[in-house]
Amino acid sequence: MPLQSTSGAASYDAFGGGAAAVPNYIENVFSTHLYTGNVTPLNITNGIDLAGKGGLIWTRERNNAANHLLIDSQRGLANGFLESNTTDAADTSRVSESISSFNTDGYTLHAPDTLWDRASYNYVSWTFRKQPKFFDIVTYTGTGSFRSINHNLGSVPGVIIVKRTDTSGEWAVYHRSLGATKYLVLNSTVGEDTAGYWGSTAPTSTQFSVGALGDVNASGGTYVAYLFAHDAGGFGLTGTDNVISCGSFTTDGSGAFTVTLGYEPQWVLVKSTQTSGNSWILLDNMRGWSQSDDNALFPNLSNAESVYQRGNPTATGFTAATGFWDANEPHIYIAIRRGPMKVPTSGTSVFSPVAYTGNGANGRAITTGFVSDMVWWKSRSNITNWRDATLLTGFNRALSQNLTAEEEIVAGYYISSYQNTGFTYGTSDTSYNQNAYTYIVNGFSRAPSFFDVVCYTGTNTTGPSISHNLGVVPELMIVKNRTTATTSWWVFSATLGNTSRLLLNNDSAVGTGTSVWNSISPTSSVFTVGTPAGATNGNTSENFVAYLFATCAGVSKVGSYTGTGTTLQINCGFTGGARFVLIKRTDSTGDWYVWDSARGIVAGNDPYLLLNSTAAEVTSTDYVDTYSAGFEISSTAPAAINANGGSFIFFAVS
Repeated sequence: MPLQSTSGAASYDAFGGGAAAVPNYIENVFSTHLYTGNVTPLNITNGIDLAGKGGLIWTRERNNAANHLLIDSQRGLANGFLESNTTDAADTSRVSESISSFNTDGYTLHAPDTLWDRASYNYVSWTFRKQPKFFDIVTYTGTGSFRSINHNLGSVPGVIIVKRTDTSGEWAVYHRSLGATKYLVLNSTVGEDTAGYWGSTAPTSTQFSVGALGDVNASGGTYVAYLFAHDAGGFGLTGTDNVISCGSFTTDGSGAFTVTLGYEPQWVLVKSTQTSGNSWILLDNMRGWSQSDDNALFPNLSNAESVYQRGNPTATGFTAATGFWDANEPHIYIAIRRGPMKVPTSGTSVFSPVAYTGNGANGRAITTGFVSDMVWWKSRSNITNWRDATLLTGFNRALSQNLTAEEEIVAGYYISSYQNTGFTYGTSDTSYNQNAYTYIVNGFSRAPSFFDVVCYTGTNTTGPSISHNLGVVPELMIVKNRTTATTSWWVFSATLGNTSRLLLNNDSAVGTGTSVWNSISPTSSVFTVGTPAGATNGNTSENFVAYLFATCAGVSKVGSYTGTGTTLQINCGFTGGARFVLIKRTDSTGDWYVWDSARGIVAGNDPYLLLNSTAAEVTSTDYVDTYSAGFEISSTAPAAINANGGSFIFFAVS
């Protein structure tokens, strides 16, 4: 029978039957949303149905000392918010200054509001929607004696956080790795303790238990419990994918660790369990959790965001950066899977070309309409390098597709922050916003079957397999050594095979050799790189980035064609034509030609740029035209695009 939510509204398990038995995806139940306060009734649109399903909103101002603010649909707006870094009761005195409504796609903030919406302050909001096998909220009144409480998580909880709301009390934390005889405190740095919070009774898939202590069960006291699932499945097309894990690890003698989840996380909460004095650490990919510095917040502290290299997510889990974590120390964590999990059906949801004219201002914001996991940008009107940056590699750093140089890292330059709908250039960088100059940005979002980004480190071994989350076999891969200078961009094409390679940074024809991909074709879960000190592999001090593309029905097409020297239509399976086209000749020399709809793919002249060149845009040619199913190559196109009998590869997005 259907699982009933504690708010009274029906909530169905995706594969447990019932009228709403449809697939669940992490992007429907969890969101990290960044916003800047403006002291207006601000709508936070994050795609999470709080009005119909209910959930928890956890908000924090990032750059100044401030409390962590938590409010949930189970207690309701009138019953105020809680603060994870204090023992205070729920604050009902400032209800008119917090959230005014739960919406079907997020929530709305009151105005004026000096807590959640202070003018020009930067905020992060984490939203957890109630959903079986992910998250549940339970409220109860204490009895003063051991009792068991029903819940609707639909699985055995991995973590339970309980807070008394009518008066002060500690935030009591149950974690499956510690068991029912131990607890932690969310508002404190103390290590594990053995007070009888849980009545020495482990939770089940339908109940959790509390003892007689006042922090969890004083007679007449009111309480809220937040329940988090652990590896319970329930998500994805088959209903077997995990999206949340509550586990543990112990650092080695140098403070290093590797956690394997089976997926790439986007959010993690970590606490050491034995040593007092260590704070809870909260990381997420939107604020910056990458191979560069991490922006951490601390649920037990009012401290501003702290920038330090603590570790990074991987395609299958997360790792530590040595030098930060205590050696030989046990830790617990909650980790949440990165989204989206759903295969896109529209090219506009994962690719956006943006053409703009510079105005000379610092810190210009660019809107793409979605999280832009990879951005390519260049001046159209001037001779300049291309720039390439990704959310996963971090802020203030960029590569250049036309160069063999290593990654450049300059504070205040390139992309200083990523937002849910775009990104912002560094405040010291006007090179991509010079007054009256024209520019083009191509923003790509990671999504199953379309595009993935993988960061990895050289293994100093031959032919290692590198995990990815594309979900299908990559048909086009681009790999660059980020650490070592004078290294090319190496390109794999399924059309050419695993003993061939192209170079993105020059116009050379296809080359052969077994050392690049180790003569092994990629699979739907891994790709293989070559020998140590080679093109796609190195020693353990060298970092690499890989971009993986595939054909996604109606969204993207990776393919090849043979030139005719006459008008040639390339059918990509689209219905509204291509908005992005990349073409490279493979049997002879030829540049990497790029077109996009922001600059114009029309019936007349179509401006193009060359990815392997600093040259300004060429606007006087008509080489690529519109075609509803893909794109059309004109009879006037040069040999580098349409030589009779020539071989070509392409990548197109609708």
